[in-house]
Amino acid sequence: MSKSSKINIYTAIALVIANMVGTGVFTSLGFQLLDLKSPFTIIALWLIGGLLALCGALTYGEIGVTFPKSGGEYHYLSKIYHPLFGFLSGWVSITVGFAAPVALAAVALGYYVSNPFPFVSTNVLAVSVVVLITIIHSAQLKKGADFQKVTTLIKVIIILGFIVSGFFHQPEHITSILPSSDSWKEIMSPAFAVSLIYVSYAYSGWNASSYIAEEIEDANINLPKSLLIGTAVVTVLYVLLNFIFMYSSPVNELAGKVDVGFVSAEHIFGKVIGNIMGVIIAFLLVSSISAMIMTGPRVSKAMGEDFDRLRFLSKTNKNNIPVIALFIQCAISVLLIITSNFESVLTFIGFSLSIFIFFTVAGIFKIRYYQLVNNSSYKTYLYPFVPLFYLILNGWVICFTFYTKPIESLYGLINLIIGLIVWMLVKKVNKSINI
Repeated sequence: MSKSSKINIYTAIALVIANMVGTGVFTSLGFQLLDLKSPFTIIALWLIGGLLALCGALTYGEIGVTFPKSGGEYHYLSKIYHPLFGFLSGWVSITVGFAAPVALAAVALGYYVSNPFPFVSTNVLAVSVVVLITIIHSAQLKKGADFQKVTTLIKVIIILGFIVSGFFHQPEHITSILPSSDSWKEIMSPAFAVSLIYVSYAYSGWNASSYIAEEIEDANINLPKSLLIGTAVVTVLYVLLNFIFMYSSPVNELAGKVDVGFVSAEHIFGKVIGNIMGVIIAFLLVSSISAMIMTGPRVSKAMGEDFDRLRFLSKTNKNNIPVIALFIQCAISVLLIITSNFESVLTFIGFSLSIFIFFTVAGIFKIRYYQLVNNSSYKTYLYPFVPLFYLILNGWVICFTFYTKPIESLYGLINLIIGLIVWMLVKKVNKSINI
């Protein structure tokens, strides 16, 4: 692929931001407030989630320049551990890793639009948006990249406008973010750990540019940059946005709601303009859907290139777009939109993806042990403390999620067992992809 046809640093950053800012931040606060009542606890939750994502991004920068190939965890785990491990990660990505977040974002978009326009069917709109954006990305990389940059820029400008408007709003209720004795108890509670799964899902996407590493200009420099800058920007936006949600609206009105942005918009702007803002927030989710539709098929393509019996997934059109993988992902997203429960799917994907990201970050220690990174390559700042912090906190979240949400967690494990069966059927590999 020529340099002129590759993705520049700005598109890579936009891709990270767009993948991150989506369903999670506009929906998960309502679920968190069911068990956590202190605004201080919620802000702490989002700060810790941001720090966790930054630690992951810092580590992925080094892993990405060590193995500069598209595919994300599928490629990294295959190289660091064993092709089976990479395959299972790829299987999760193919089945739910991207398709499910696309479905959730599309359903959330439907919720936001159906509030001011109740005659609009949530599912019909969600399916239509997914199909339309899939068609856009099936055309050519440049069109998809331009669409991504424009929608992400609009998204960031609108979110900043929403935050500034929120600070000028004078709410009737009082919101204090100062800690109380209950705040510290909540932080040490199992509910806080479970809520971190929602927050981790909201921050998921910080690794987005690693899935298209081969398509980024000067990836050795721009891949780590895109991960760090994108994640840092989103962390600031998330903390401010969640503060504004709670500052503008009583906590009891937000608890249990999927469309917390709409509730907040009504308080800040009034009912009429609030309805308009609800539609605008729905538009923001278009950028997230687009980013995930763009990156997901690159994992499928990488698997198709390594496994003869999955060769069909690597088929591309004349513009090097993996169209078969793209439309398979679209079909799975549509199926999930029609059949699934929002909160269950949210926990299911959060748990499944966390496992493989955990082992990918842990792989940095093997990379350092075998001295696989050149002196000129990017290296993780504050190694080994940054990856260790990520592993300890993320491991804690995974364990508590399994304990408190066993059904959804078991669904994730069942999907892995199915992936293992598929591996046994297709394990003839074109070439060794193990270290």
